[in-house]
Amino acid sequence: QVHLVESGGGLVQAGGSLRLSCAASGSSFSVSVNGMKWYRQAPGKQRELVASITGGGSTNYADSVKGRFSISRDNAKNSVYLQMNSLKPEDTAVYYCNAPGVLVGGNVYNYWGQGTQVTVSS
Repeated sequence: QVHLVESGGGLVQAGGSLRLSCAASGSSFSVSVNGMKWYRQAPGKQRELVASITGGGSTNYADSVKGRFSISRDNAKNSVYLQMNSLKPEDTAVYYCNAPGVLVGGNVYNYWGQGTQVTVSS
């Protein structure tokens, strides 16, 4: 099985920074092959794609976080990170990492972490 564990969330003041980590385990997944995505979900709102990185290293960001957030990876550790700078209260949400397109036994699966809470105070 593929397991994803997020860490690094917490309470910060507006303008501060946090670095989220997502560690993947399982022989079926490699961040350098499958890539990874970060989502977030605020209470009462739908889950939103924040950032993604492909196996080849290409990155994409939601307009709301461009210039402030940066996604990166460590292939040796099979981990992905989300550096969040200039945080705003509207960034408050539970952040989830997602491993897409994992091929297991001829089927494609998506795996999700349990999420880490980010709270930005004004």
